[in-house]
Amino acid sequence: MRAGIVCEEAGWEAGANCGRKGCKGIIEQHSTEESCSCHINPPCGKCTKPREFCEECGWEAEGDLVVQAEGAICFGPIPCVEKTRRVLDPSKIDYTISMHSSSSQKVEGVYPPGTTRQEVVARVQGTFGGRFERFGDGKFTYIAYTD
Repeated sequence: MRAGIVCEEAGWEAGANCGRKGCKGIIEQHSTEESCSCHINPPCGKCTKPREFCEECGWEAEGDLVVQAEGAICFGPIPCVEKTRRVLDPSKIDYTISMHSSSSQKVEGVYPPGTTRQEVVARVQGTFGGRFERFGDGKFTYIAYTD
């Protein structure tokens, strides 16, 4: 609880209560049986991206920047290691960085209410600037130019 605000615990795993904005739904997972290509080159993108969703409120983990799934990393005969999801903290400017191109990085994150675009840019701007792909509702996607 922060400053008189009651924070409901949102669910993230299949079978958990959703809890987003008072939602009483149960989180489920989309099937991977259709369009799975693990038989050709495992693991496929269909099996490594977030599949959780709530039918009651329409929440999809894949589109939620708070849930950051970085997928699996495979190196030839070495077993695959799945990186764990990191839940971002919306009480501060919090973000993850991933590769975008050879000269830029994709910064996806969250920010608390009242935060300005300039405050976010001050934290995530690349060496040669950057641009927002998305900014609003407490979430952002920023392309930082690094080279």
